[in-house]
Amino acid sequence: MNAGSMPKESYTLSPMSLLPEDHKHAIVTGAYGAIGQAIAEGIAAKGYLVTLVGRDAERLEMAKQILIGRTNNPGIHSGVVDLSLQQSVSDFSRRWKGPLHLLVNNAATAPRERTETAEGIEVQWATNVLGYFWMIKYLQSFMDGQPDARIVNVASYWAGGMDLNDPEFNLRRYNNDKAYRQAKQANRMLSVAYAERLKSQGITVNACHPGDVNSKLSNAFGFGGSETPQQGAETPLFLALSKELHGVTGKYYEHMKPVACQFSSDHRAVEQLFAICGKHFVQL
Repeated sequence: MNAGSMPKESYTLSPMSLLPEDHKHAIVTGAYGAIGQAIAEGIAAKGYLVTLVGRDAERLEMAKQILIGRTNNPGIHSGVVDLSLQQSVSDFSRRWKGPLHLLVNNAATAPRERTETAEGIEVQWATNVLGYFWMIKYLQSFMDGQPDARIVNVASYWAGGMDLNDPEFNLRRYNNDKAYRQAKQANRMLSVAYAERLKSQGITVNACHPGDVNSKLSNAFGFGGSETPQQGAETPLFLALSKELHGVTGKYYEHMKPVACQFSSDHRAVEQLFAICGKHFVQL
């Protein structure tokens, strides 16, 4: 990121001593990963009540204590959710006590071998795509009508290769890189689909590429990363917190700038993908 591209608002982390009386509520998934924790820290430092979401209760508690110490924000909580399972997401939504102002879908996985969840869905498609879809579907009602309600979907520039006839690699030979690129394409497309559907409720939905960080996810592909978690979190935080993005929806960003998305402009494919995901949704 160029220094000249920095917005007027700063997203550097500064501890706060007191929560504002009108604090907002935020959820960050994948919150104990490198980028996810940095995103959660940036939001907590702005005074939000933040719920960290992930599968591992021990890692969630560790991240929670670290972030409370760094931000001096006591309003950080955790929620154990397996985002690859609709039942788990549904159970979490039943436990949620609204309102909700900000949802950051960040969780991702990239297993080297094709496996299926207990609900019979390929793991990467279930976690990286349906996990986003379900979180929005189940939590949207808590965001309806809230001032400046936002959904941020962490996608990637590393996207493409979508096969709407075989999204779960039942026919194709599974490759974790191909499955990941397909999932990130889906994240960008679903952001547009949801943006259109939620605009009337006052909820904006945008997607972005985070920075290239040395993380468990990048290591799954055999790569490292040249940026710190804080640098990697800058664009997601920009979408989550920037006042200049009030009312902006259905866009894709890289390095805090909007970028034309070839996948999102294919309205027919976007609607087909939304319908495919919808077939996996049952009101539990």
